[in-house]
Formats: sequence, C-alpha cells, structure tokens
Amino acid sequence: MPRAVFPAAAMAAAAVAIATASVATAPVAAATPEAPADADDLKPIDIKEWKVPYEASRPRDPFAVAPDEVWFVGQRSGYLARFNPETGEFFKKVLKDGSGPHNLIVGSDGVVWYAGNRTALIGRYDPEADEIEEIAMPNPDARDPHTLVFDEDEKNIWFSVQGANMIGRMHLESRKVDLIHIDDERARPYGIKMAPDGGVWVALFGTNKLVRVDAKSMRHKEIDLPREGARPRRIEVDADGNVWYVDYSYGILGRYSPKEKEFAEWPLPEGDESRPYGMAQDARGRIYMVASGTEPNVFLGFDPKTERFFAAGEVPSGGGTVRHMHYHAPTDTIWFGTDTNYIGRARPPSADES
Repeated sequence: MPRAVFPAAAMAAAAVAIATASVATAPVAAATPEAPADADDLKPIDIKEWKVPYEASRPRDPFAVAPDEVWFVGQRSGYLARFNPETGEFFKKVLKDGSGPHNLIVGSDGVVWYAGNRTALIGRYDPEADEIEEIAMPNPDARDPHTLVFDEDEKNIWFSVQGANMIGRMHLESRKVDLIHIDDERARPYGIKMAPDGGVWVALFGTNKLVRVDAKSMRHKEIDLPREGARPRRIEVDADGNVWYVDYSYGILGRYSPKEKEFAEWPLPEGDESRPYGMAQDARGRIYMVASGTEPNVFLGFDPKTERFFAAGEVPSGGGTVRHMHYHAPTDTIWFGTDTNYIGRARPPSADES
C-alpha cells in the first residue's frame, strides 16, 4: 500500500515543528497515501472467545504460557486468573482490595508479575507456593504502574507509570526499583517494548511522541511523531529495530526507523475514527492491531513486506475495547481481553495468505 513518508532530518524547516529538545520529526514533503485496502480484499482472522465467569471485571492483558495455560488480570474486580482453553476451566486469585491490577507478565519460571495500578506496587505471585509478594514503589508519586515487560534475559522488568509521568526498571533479584521522570507534563507513558539492541521504547500517549530509554544509563530521548495531534498508544519493535505504533487519534499505523530517522504511515481501513489500540507482532514480523472505535471492534493484520493490510476479523462479542494483546509463538496465536468480559484468541492467517 502506498505510504506517507516523513523524513526526520528536514523537520526543523517545517512550520509545524515543535521547539523541544527531542528529535524533530514533523513532515516537510510527504506522498499522499491512497485509500486503505477494501475490507473485501482482506483474509479472515479466526477469532474465538470465552466468557469470563467473573462479571463486569474487565478481564485484560492475557499472557499465554502454554496451550493450556493463559493468565490475565481482572482490573475492576482485583484478581489474577488462569484459564485453560482446552478444558474451559478458570482459576482466580483474589488480590487485596483496591489493587486495580492493570497488566501481567509471566516469567520462564512460571512466576506471575503484575502491575498494582492503584496501589503503587509491582506484585509477584508464585502459583506453586500460592504466595504473593508486593514490591512498593520507592517514590510515592509513582502511584500507578501500568504496563510491564521483561528484558531479554529476564533480569529486569521495565514498566510505564502513566499518571505519574515516569518509566521504571525493577531488578528481579534485588527488587531494586529505579525511576525516571519524563520532561513533558502529562506525557502519559503507556505502551512499552524492548528493542533488539537492548533499548527500551515507550509510547507517550499524552503527547505526539515516542521515547527511547538507554537500558544502562536510563537516559532518554524523545522523538516527535509527524502530527502535533497524534497520540501513540501501543507499540511493537521488529527484528530490525523499527518501532511500530498505532496513532489513536488519527486511525493510523506508523513505523519509525531509528536507523534512517524516518517515519512511514498507513491509514487503517476503518478510517480516522477507528481508534486503534491493542497491538501484537507474530513470528513472521506481521503487525496486528484492533480498531476499538468501531462496533464491533475489528482485528487487523498488516504485512510490512508488502506494506498492505492483509487480514481482518470482527470481535464476536463486540469487544467494547481491546486494550492489550500477547503473541504466543509456540501456538502462533494472539490473546486479548475485552471490556465485554471475554478472553479471546486470534489465529493469524498462514504465511502464504499475507
């Protein structure tokens, strides 16, 4: 699909350039993309959902460990849960009142780590011992840990702290937590991913910026997106180090190349009110996102090789909003939760269908 290309180097000459210390990235000259792919041209995405038995609990951010083990949080009801898709069985671990768990990840040792979004902590749950440990934020201003991600060797957890305008790193062995502040007021650090070079990328949802954090020094550099009104929410980083993002405000999928310092963007088939939110990347490097501004929500696949949207599927329950997704490589599946109280699984089309 034709794309709009925005060279970062020429940004200083653009009338819309923003005077900040970050890398300038407003467009100077850009090709106008053609209309996005017609829905009839897109391959179907197979989606299955399971109703969560804990009513109105906002099940979200599932993390698949095995074909028969998927963990998720209940943000509104304050629980961790394990789901077996093969039997349909659920297990619930109730957290203390007011926890507001927002996200979880599971280590290679089977231990579950979760973000205590309303209790200023990161929690550790050992399923074998049935024990919870709580690691409080060293700064009480870091009130709302948001999204967690392991580094490559699982020595640290990096995390965003949306309302507190911070990004954090917790060393798993020592439990030591380091925090940095983002300069922009109300930057709202949100989606977070590790890059192949060990760097940490974060979407600043309250701004039109991405930020890269050096994993050793924790120094950070902000990168402006092509439009002042853009609002990046979730991101993925591919094997070449390119940063993929969804612009929630404009209904756009974008890619930033740190090497070339260049942006490329593609409008979603659902249009500028599509509100793309949850994202994932499969083993073939294909990018997936969910348009949450449509009813029902629409699951979309994009192939970077052809630069085209190639697959789509409506969320059977409607979705409400799909906020975060996790790709499980051994089963080639993408897992998600919905505001309609379902846990869902999407099976991407095969490689020869993109």
